[in-house]
Amino acid sequence: MIASRLKHHLEARGLPFETVRHPYTATASECAEAAHVPGDHLAKSVLIHMEEGPMLAVIPASHSVDLRALQSLVKRRLGLAPEQELTQVFDDCDPGAAPCVGAAYHVPTVIDDSLTGLDTVWFEAGDHKTLVEMKGNDFDRLMKDARHGSFSTLH
Repeated sequence: MIASRLKHHLEARGLPFETVRHPYTATASECAEAAHVPGDHLAKSVLIHMEEGPMLAVIPASHSVDLRALQSLVKRRLGLAPEQELTQVFDDCDPGAAPCVGAAYHVPTVIDDSLTGLDTVWFEAGDHKTLVEMKGNDFDRLMKDARHGSFSTLH
């Protein structure tokens, strides 16, 4: 199912989207494979811990966050957030299935440049069995207020 805050946020912005069901998966890479979507078009979220509070980094499922590059981009000391912080922020989602739309959860978001300008983008809907599918230009509009930069590496 789609998380309630995410659904409300998408509907409030009038952006069209579809949901795609897939078998249960534990990782973003497994999810891309199970849902038959390209890993570089599946946006995954990584919660980042900073002294000022959490920040959401959004990268392709086929990539890893380059913490040094991200730290340089945001000019803050940071690290990966602990699991308990993730479950507090995304309290209407299954653990590990956080959507990449930080604005729906009042979390500042930074998105990797490689996810901009794609034809189609998929992302977690809040559980381990559902993806949101959007046209790339709608996803770009959804993420227009996020900070953009290059901070991921292919893994």
